[in-house]
Amino acid sequence: MPMSERRPRLPSGITGLSARLLVLTIGFVMLSEVLIFAPSIARFRQDWMQDRVAAGHLATLALEATPDNMVSESLKAELLAHAAVQAIVISKPGEVRRVLAPEAMPMVDATYDLRHAGFLTLIADAFMAMIETTPRVLRAIDVSPRDPSVVVETLFDDAPLRMAMLDFSRRILALSLIISFLTATLVYLSLQWLMVRPLRRLTENMIAFRGAPEHPDTLFVPSTRQDELGIAQRELAHMETALRAALKQKARLAALGGAVAKINHDLRNILAAARLMSDRLAASTDPKVQKAAPALLGSIDRAVSLCEQTLGYAREELPPPHRTRFALAALVDEVGEVVSLLTGGRAVWDASVARELQAVADREHLFRVLVNLGRNAAEAGAQTIRLAAAAIDGAVQIDIRDDGPGLPRQVRERLFQPFAGTAKPGGSGLGLAIAAELVRAHGGEIEMVDSTQGGTHFRLVLPLPGRAVAA
Repeated sequence: MPMSERRPRLPSGITGLSARLLVLTIGFVMLSEVLIFAPSIARFRQDWMQDRVAAGHLATLALEATPDNMVSESLKAELLAHAAVQAIVISKPGEVRRVLAPEAMPMVDATYDLRHAGFLTLIADAFMAMIETTPRVLRAIDVSPRDPSVVVETLFDDAPLRMAMLDFSRRILALSLIISFLTATLVYLSLQWLMVRPLRRLTENMIAFRGAPEHPDTLFVPSTRQDELGIAQRELAHMETALRAALKQKARLAALGGAVAKINHDLRNILAAARLMSDRLAASTDPKVQKAAPALLGSIDRAVSLCEQTLGYAREELPPPHRTRFALAALVDEVGEVVSLLTGGRAVWDASVARELQAVADREHLFRVLVNLGRNAAEAGAQTIRLAAAAIDGAVQIDIRDDGPGLPRQVRERLFQPFAGTAKPGGSGLGLAIAAELVRAHGGEIEMVDSTQGGTHFRLVLPLPGRAVAA
C-alpha cells in the first residue's frame, strides 16, 4: 500500500469516542448537580433559620411561667444558649411583646424576613452568606411553626450558619461526584456496548475493505440487531457485496481491454489477410464460391467490427457531461435522420416533442443515447419507433416505444451489462452499457419499462439543475 494510502489507526481509549462520552457524561451530571445545589443550599439556609425561630419560641415559653414575664439572668443565658441565639422577641396580637435578651442588645447587621422571601432572593442570600467572611449578627423573622399567629424574631451569629452551609456543600459535592462517576460509568458501559463497539467494528471493516476489497475476509458480517446500527450494518454488507461484484466486473473488463489491446495489431493483420483472400474468392466465377463469399465477407466484417468496438470500449473514458440548454425537439429530429441513415430506412421515426420544450444536458451525450436506442429497435425488426418527451416534476422524461418482437428474458436480466445485454447475432452488448453510463453521469436513470411480443418500451429520466422549462 502506498505511503499516501497508509491504513489509518483507530483512536485509543483516551482520545476516542468512549473517553469523550465519559467526560461529557461527568460534566453534564455535575452541571445538573450544580443546578440542583442552588435551590438546595437556599432551602438548607431557610430551614436552619426556621429552626432558630422554632427554638426561640420554645425558649420564651419559660417566661409564661413567671408572673412578670421575667427570669433570672443565669436562666436567660441558659435558654438563649439552648436556642443557639442571642436574643428573642415574641409578638402576638392582643398581647404584650415578650423579649428574651441580654441587657446589652447586640447590633443587627442584616435582617431577613422569611415570611415574604422569594425563590431567587433565597438563593442569592444563601450564596452571599457563604462568601461573607466578616462576622455578623443576623435577625430572622418568621411565624412560629407551633402557632401561626405568633411572630418570632431571633438574633444570632452568622458563623454557625455559614459553617453549617459549608459542611452541607461539602457533603453535596462528595455525593455529586459519586453520582457523577456512577452515572458516567453506567452510561459509558451502555454506550460502549450499544454504539462504540459496533461503530469501531464498522470502521475497522471499512478500513480493511478499502485496503483489500477483493479479499473474502474483508466482507462485513452484520448482526441481527433491529435498531439503526443494525440497519447500517446490513446496508454496509450489501454495499460491499455489490461493490465487490462491480470491481470484479471492472477488473475483468480491464483485463479484457488489455488483452485485446495486445493482440489487436496481430488480429488486424490476420483479418486483413483473410479479407484479401475473401476478395479473391468473391472474384471467382464458381457459383458455389460466389454463393459462399458474401457470408464469409460478412463474418470477417463483423469480426473486425467486434474487435474495434471492444478495444474502443476498453480504451474510452467517457468525459463528464457538459450541460447546455437546447431545444429537445431539434435534437430528436437529428436523431431520427441518423437512425434512418444507419438502418437504411427500415423503421419509421415518429417523434412527439413540443417545440418549446427545452432541456439542460450534454447534447452530444443525449444524442448518442437516443441514436443507440433507435438503431437497436430498427435492427431488432421494429417498423415504427415512437418517441415522446415531457417535463415532469422538474425532470425531462423521454419514452421510446417500438413495435418490434421484444427482447428475450435472458437478455432483459443483463440488459445494461457490457458484452452481455444483446440479442443481436454478433453484437457486443456495449451500446446499452455505454448509454446507461452516459445517463447515470447526468444523475439520471434509464430503464426498460416493458418488453413483449408487441414491442419494447424504454424510459429516460434526467433530473436537471432547476427544471426542464418551456421556452
